[in-house]
Order: sequence, then structure tokens, then C-alpha cells
Amino acid sequence: MGIFSRTRDIVAANFADLLEKAEDPAKMIRMIILEMEETLVEVRASAARTIADQKEMRRHINKLDQLQANWMEKAELALSKNREDLAKAALGEKQKAADMAEQLMIEVKVLDDALRASEEDIAKLQKKLSEARAKQSNVQTRLESANNRYRLREMYAGPKTHEAFSRFDVLERRVDDAEGRAEALGLGVPKTLEEEIAELRQGDKVDAELAALKARLSGNADKEG
Repeated sequence: MGIFSRTRDIVAANFADLLEKAEDPAKMIRMIILEMEETLVEVRASAARTIADQKEMRRHINKLDQLQANWMEKAELALSKNREDLAKAALGEKQKAADMAEQLMIEVKVLDDALRASEEDIAKLQKKLSEARAKQSNVQTRLESANNRYRLREMYAGPKTHEAFSRFDVLERRVDDAEGRAEALGLGVPKTLEEEIAELRQGDKVDAELAALKARLSGNADKEG
């Protein structure tokens, strides 16, 4: 069963209300667009049949106009030969053709009105279809944005992230243990010649920096005195 029952229902539809009440807005808007496209095809097909009917009726009207002219010509010929009876009969046939042509012209007028109504319906449907497609684009964009936000939040606040960081903490603890074991192996082991020389150089740097600091402080004290 369709969402809409006829063209005027589509034209009067409020898409915002339909989407707000829908459990799945994306699915709802797809259904709306599909039904509108099908309705538009049907209205166009109906308009095409109306145009074809008009063309056929106008051909008949042209033929009836020619038939009237022929009967008039025959009536004139009969009257010129003093055959008033034949002239009257010919004029009677002419009138029949005229009546038929008049009836067809009335029907063509009715079809003209129907075609104008179809044109208005098509214009309204196309406008509504454009509106629905714009809504579809908006809904799709919002849906993608919401899904992206959900994935990001799950990435930095979800259970998988917590589990990964917990494993990382365990790994860091294992590294600390390994480094501790390595450093423990060096406890009580005599220093190498390179290590002792390096310590001496480091001590010289500290002594030199200490002497410079003392000298600066002593110079400042003399200036103040």
C-alpha cells in the first residue's frame, strides 16, 4: 500500500511531519521519492493519451469540415439542376457532419482542460519531487554525520579503546620490569675505565659551574658594599 493515494495527496504532503514520525527517515524518504516518481510517470502517460486523443479528434473534425464542403457543393449542383429535393437532402447530410464536428470540438475542449490540469499536476509533482530529493540529501548527510560521530566516540571512549590502553599499560609494566632487571644486573659490578673517566669529566663540569657561580655572587656582594 502506497504512502499517497493520489496526486493531490502528494502535493499536500508535509515531508517534515512524515520524516519526524518515521522510525527510519532514510527509508521513508526513499519510499516517498519512489512513489512520487511512479505517480509522475502515470500522470505523464495520462497526458500523452490526452494529447493523442486530441490529435485524433482534430483529424476527424478536419474530415467532417471537408465532408460539409462536399455536401454543400452537391446541394448547389442539385439546386442548379432544379432538384430542390436532392439539394435539401444534401444540406441535411451537411448538417449531420456539422453536428458531429461540433460535438467533437466540445470533447476537444474538455480534453484541453484536462491537459492543462495535467500540466499543473506535473509541475507541482516535479516541485515536490525536488523538495523530497533535497530532504533525502539532508537526511543522508545528517545520518552520515551521526554515524561518523558515533564511530569517533566509540574510538576514543568505547570499550575497545579502554581495552587497548589497558593492554598498553600492561606492556609498559613489562618494559619497566625488563629495564629493572637489566639495571639490577649492573649493581655491584665494578665500573669500567670509560665509565670512571666519564664521571670525572662530569665532576669537572659541575666544579667549574660551581666556581663560576661563587665568583658571580662574590662580585655582586662587592658592588653592593
